[in-house]
Amino acid sequence: MSGLVHHLVRRGIEETHQRFQKGPEEGNTFQIPAWGAATLLATVVMYAAVMFGIDYTYGHVVSVLTMIESPTVTAFKIDGPEPDETDPLYQPDLKDSKNTLAAQEELLIVKTKPITAKIRTTMKHLRAQAGPWSRFRGLHVYILYHLLYVILFNFLSAAFSRTIIPQPVAAVLTSVALCRWNLLWTHSIISTPSTRSFWQRIPKFDSVKKILMPAAMCAVAEQVAIYVPNDMFRTFGLSAYSNPEHFGKVGEETQKHALFQLLMVAAVGIVTSFLILLPATVTLTRVQASLLPEEEETIVPLDRSFGGKVEPRIVGGTGAVSMLDAWKTFDYAARIRLVKLYVKIFLIEAATTVFFVTVGAAEMKLILAKSQVSK
Repeated sequence: MSGLVHHLVRRGIEETHQRFQKGPEEGNTFQIPAWGAATLLATVVMYAAVMFGIDYTYGHVVSVLTMIESPTVTAFKIDGPEPDETDPLYQPDLKDSKNTLAAQEELLIVKTKPITAKIRTTMKHLRAQAGPWSRFRGLHVYILYHLLYVILFNFLSAAFSRTIIPQPVAAVLTSVALCRWNLLWTHSIISTPSTRSFWQRIPKFDSVKKILMPAAMCAVAEQVAIYVPNDMFRTFGLSAYSNPEHFGKVGEETQKHALFQLLMVAAVGIVTSFLILLPATVTLTRVQASLLPEEEETIVPLDRSFGGKVEPRIVGGTGAVSMLDAWKTFDYAARIRLVKLYVKIFLIEAATTVFFVTVGAAEMKLILAKSQVSK
């Protein structure tokens, strides 16, 4: 989606620049007014802010809560009717305890609907538990993590540029090296508001050691999801058709072949994202959730035993769920719920992009109409 937006914005700027230079007639030039430039800049900034808000709130906060939530189960005791001993058909069986009152009591198991089943209910729950700014919870750790990521990644990339070590290795090493801050970010999202300071909430190294492998696996999966489609795109030579004018000059068969290859790249990207990256991300997030300190509570229901798979530290256990159990306890209904969330996020971002592109086109048309023409 971001690539499509970048292409549309770039083409719009190029076309506008050509119009300003040539004018409606050859030899004429446009002078863009200051209010026009300010309007376009404000629209771009507003679009970036809205898209970031959507991506962070729904793509990070809500998705993380969806990955860890364990719907609560409530048992209600239903008392069976007391047998009527005066009934002539009543025949007590002393050997069978089914006729006793205690045996006739039944349990009604009720599984509550997950809070994260809908975006609206999730946001309502977040506001009730953590206030109006809960949609940006953990944002300060997110910013810090990515600043450190950029610095360390650029350093490793520069160091590896003189070797045969490929760039994805630098990305994996960076993710593993900063997994402590990623763990803190996840805990900041899933926990209820705490009075502990930022430094007090930084995870201990004992917890960090338990997420090294999940963090490495997730980083590798991310690089696979990025580089496999990109390598296919370059191998097919599709970058040569990035210019619509060049694409329109090639033959019809070449156009069909290029579109087919583009669909293949998109399909591979979707498959790698959902079959490789998604399980790795869920696994890492759930392992991180199992390491939340016992004195802190989660903002959505979480079975800290993970179906009895986790042995608490107080009895000598590790207190952390294994990678395999982290994924296996994320049942089919939860997986479908997470996929639906990502589809909703895509539709929201697509609608937002169409809206701002339409607004931007209208602004450009108005600016062209109001601009002064000089020869």
